[in-house]
Amino acid sequence: MRATLRWAHADLRTHRGEALFIVLATAGIVTSLLLAAALFGYATNPWQRVFAQSRGAHVWIHTGASSDAGSLARLAGVESVSGPYRSAAATVESRGTRASVELRGAAGGPPTTGRPLLTSGRWLDPGTPDGVVLERGLARALWAEPGDTLTLPGTARTLTVLGIAESAEPGYSPGERSGLVWAPPSVVRRTDGRAGQVIGLRLADPDDTDYAVQRAVTTLGAGAVTQVSNWQQARAEAQGGNRLLGQVLGLFGLGALVAAALAVYGAIETRIRGHLRDISVLKAIGFTPAQVVRIFLIQHLAYALLGAAVATALTQTLGSRVPGRLGDAVGMWQGLPGHTTALFGVPAAAVLFIGAMTGLAAWRAGRVPSAPVLRAAAPPGGRLSGVARGALGLRLPPALVLGWHKAFTRRPRSLSTIARLALPLLLIVVALSAWTTIDRFHDEPQQLGLAAALTARADEGLGDSGARALLAGNRQVAAVHPGIEVTALVPGQTGTIALRGLGTNRNPYPFTLAEGRPARGPDEAVAGQGLLDALDVRVGDWVRMTVGGRPQILHIVGRNIEPENGGRTISTSLDTLRENDPQLRPTLYQLQLRPGADPAEVGAELAESSRGRLDVHSVTNPANGLSPLRGVVIGLIAVLALIGLIELLTAIGGTVREGERDLLALKAIGLSPRQITAVAVTATGCTALAAALTGTALGLPLGHWLIDAQGRSSGIGAGIARSPSPALLVLFGAAAVLGAAALAALPAARAARRRLADTLSAVT
Repeated sequence: MRATLRWAHADLRTHRGEALFIVLATAGIVTSLLLAAALFGYATNPWQRVFAQSRGAHVWIHTGASSDAGSLARLAGVESVSGPYRSAAATVESRGTRASVELRGAAGGPPTTGRPLLTSGRWLDPGTPDGVVLERGLARALWAEPGDTLTLPGTARTLTVLGIAESAEPGYSPGERSGLVWAPPSVVRRTDGRAGQVIGLRLADPDDTDYAVQRAVTTLGAGAVTQVSNWQQARAEAQGGNRLLGQVLGLFGLGALVAAALAVYGAIETRIRGHLRDISVLKAIGFTPAQVVRIFLIQHLAYALLGAAVATALTQTLGSRVPGRLGDAVGMWQGLPGHTTALFGVPAAAVLFIGAMTGLAAWRAGRVPSAPVLRAAAPPGGRLSGVARGALGLRLPPALVLGWHKAFTRRPRSLSTIARLALPLLLIVVALSAWTTIDRFHDEPQQLGLAAALTARADEGLGDSGARALLAGNRQVAAVHPGIEVTALVPGQTGTIALRGLGTNRNPYPFTLAEGRPARGPDEAVAGQGLLDALDVRVGDWVRMTVGGRPQILHIVGRNIEPENGGRTISTSLDTLRENDPQLRPTLYQLQLRPGADPAEVGAELAESSRGRLDVHSVTNPANGLSPLRGVVIGLIAVLALIGLIELLTAIGGTVREGERDLLALKAIGLSPRQITAVAVTATGCTALAAALTGTALGLPLGHWLIDAQGRSSGIGAGIARSPSPALLVLFGAAAVLGAAALAALPAARAARRRLADTLSAVT
């Protein structure tokens, strides 16, 4: 054991830089995997905690005011109910910010099923008849706290905020979903907005959600049900971009782990070829094959353990201090039950995987015979190919031709080196594709289906013509598209989708299409990927839905990029919906702005010019929630670059070491030390060029596939992926090749200037 440790220590002193890079790469990989585990926990557990503590309802059903919603409590499979509650639509304002809300009448104390969890303040108090409790997401949007006063625009009424509560229901989304406000029944009755009822059903078996919805709609009648939401939708929305960040970190972390393990395998394999005589001597003095294997295994396991320990310590002590979503995720994750298991299990799995690859490579060292084999007896590097001889005949620089020949002479070994070096470069190209896609969505939101920058809603006292005149009167508004969005029951009545009428036949809304064609004719529509998946239909199919008890049949002629409602939206023109219901009037207006216009400034101008009769919101760009992904991508690229550097140093060491026996021949034919150096540098550059081309050629389609697959799973749909610019790819490839050449220059120059005696000893 003492001799083993002494040999490992001597090898460490010889390869300090390589050891440092292995430790740093392992630390980066384990950190990314731990952050992925934290983000997955952060994405799922907060909502799960609220749902469990509040005994959340699996289904929330909104009905008309006259429906017998209470009868749903008697359905088979319903364990308990929350409500029914009287509800009314309203608009509230706080500190200059408006929000559409649903006032829900709650008498007495909090319900036992679907119970709001107070985070601050207190519950409704009969002594404060105008007191309300706000859902936390709505309170955050209004900058409201207990004790604040809310106004109802257009009336003299005010509401007092008594408390803030968490709910497992889908949260507030400006312009998309109303916020939830619990209020005394008297407040709900005095509100003039659309009246209705809400009831929550907690099921004995959550897997029966669709069946329970179908039976509820059958019991009440399709015309009585206005909206249905279930626990799966609420959970998916609560997870949001956190789950995506976790998937990205986990995917790249696993890819980097494989790349690092292959890099370690290549380093050991190259080192074995360079220490054949030393290994033979070790066996000759009594080392067994198992002891030889143990030397390499202990050495590289120590590197991996050190890197994993550093990553674990940094994540545990400093992870919660990282600003933004990552720090919040780590802080919350540290309090979860499975935190300790993941904290030690993830690094242990990474170390074991690297150890397995190390053992596979070290096993070859154990098979080296104890009698040294003279290098002269090794097979020659190979004769010059016809292409190489032709290149020399054209008087191309000998160093260039011989370097290219040297890089690709031993094809199995050369291909193995190129493949190992191409893997981290491939993952970097995928990361650059993700970065480019996010940048495009920030700079060109219309590519994500967000042609409009603002959404405006008019008060009841402002008619359609007056609203259009006010909106079109602003010089920064390029187009005004009237529209309406209603809830429709899907075929089979197991859930609801969003039916949107937007634009007119004369002035159609510019949907971003990924498949098919725009909806121009009667009863034609475009749909999001989430709707196509939910209904199991394709472009070209006809779909039937129920809106307010009336059937609506539409022909899907295209698939649009749909970032709202999880893609569960079907869109047509306002004129098409009016054919089925001539009394429909626009309830919203989508505004396209002129290039260079600031949406915040235009929104403020419109609110001021309308004297508060227009509620204007900026359209939410889902890419805004992916901003933390940029920092993640930078960190991943750094880790992958370290892994590539390890593989590159291994390739350089092997090239220089294997070229020692060629030094005498190269000097004999008249090459100077500078030309001999150029041969090794060219060989390394050609290897890096081949790896860069391979990584780019495979990384671009892989990046497209992964990004589009994520788009399909989120409901937005495929067709959102964007590739890095050709200039960036050329810069990336040039940096890889030039960096490899620069790293190879110094060791190649040292080898070319070795003394004749040293060269003779190396080849004998």
